[in-house]
Amino acid sequence: MINFIRFKKYYFIFSATLVLISLTSLAVWRVKPSIDFTGGSLFVVKIDNVQNNDDIKNIVQGIEGFEINSIQKQNDSNEFFIKSKAIDDAKKNEVVAKLEEKFGKIEISRFETVGPVLGSELLFKTFVAVLIAASFILFYVARQFKDRAFGISAILAMFHDTLILFGAFSLFGKFLNVEVDTLFVTAVLTTLSFSVHDTIVVFDRIREQSQGSAVKDINTLVNTAVSQTLSRSLNNSMTIIFMLTSLVVLGGETIRWFAVALLIGTILGTYSSPFLAVPLLTVFKRK
Repeated sequence: MINFIRFKKYYFIFSATLVLISLTSLAVWRVKPSIDFTGGSLFVVKIDNVQNNDDIKNIVQGIEGFEINSIQKQNDSNEFFIKSKAIDDAKKNEVVAKLEEKFGKIEISRFETVGPVLGSELLFKTFVAVLIAASFILFYVARQFKDRAFGISAILAMFHDTLILFGAFSLFGKFLNVEVDTLFVTAVLTTLSFSVHDTIVVFDRIREQSQGSAVKDINTLVNTAVSQTLSRSLNNSMTIIFMLTSLVVLGGETIRWFAVALLIGTILGTYSSPFLAVPLLTVFKRK
C-alpha cells in the first residue's frame, strides 16, 4: 500500500499554483466570449489567392453598416472566420459580392447571426444551468455521505477543476484568440460531473473501509481506498483521454477547442479526486 497522503502538502502547493495562475489570468484578461453570448454574425468563407487577413479586411471594411470584429484564418487551409456586428442576409450578400469582385468565386461554408438580446439571454441561461448543476451535485453528495467533510471536499475539488478550466481558456483567449461558446459551457458541465464522479468512487470506498474494518485511522483508510481505486480510475480516464486527444489532433476547427476543454477537464478530474479531494477530506476529518 502506497502512502499517498504523506505528500499532500505538495498536492496542495501544485493545485494552489494552478488556481492562482487561473485567477490572475481571469482578473487581467477574463475569457473571450463568442457571438453566442455577445451577439453578431459569423462567416466561414473559403477564398483562394489571399495572402493574409488584411487583404480581406481592406476590401470589406468600407461597406456601410458592416463592422468587422475579427478575421482569423484556419490553419493549413484557405478558410477564413470573419466575425462582425449582426447583419442581415442583404448585407451578407453585399459583402460576398464585394469579395467575389476582388478574389473571384468564393465558397461560404457557414453563416450565422445572433442578436444581442438573444446573446444576453443565453449568457443568463448558461449561468443558471451551471448553478443548478452545482447545486444538485452538492445536494447529492451531502445526502449520500451524511457528512459535511465529504461534501465540502468534493465541492472544493469540483470548483478547483472548473476554475482552472476557465483560467486555461482565459490564457487561450489572450494568446491564441480562442473564444468560449455554448460548446464550452457543455464542456464545463461535463467537467463538473466527471470530477465528482471519480471523487464519489473514492469516497465510497473510504466509507466501506471505515464501516468494515477495525482500523479507524483516517490516513490508513484513505491510503487503502486510493490504492484500490486509482488503477481503475486511471484506466477509465485514459480511454477518454486517448479519444479526446485524437479529436484535438484530427478534428475540425468547429469542435477542436470543445475537445480541448473536455480533455483538460478530464485530466483535472482524474487528478483532483485522489490528490485533492481525498487529502482535503483528511484535513477536515482531523479538524
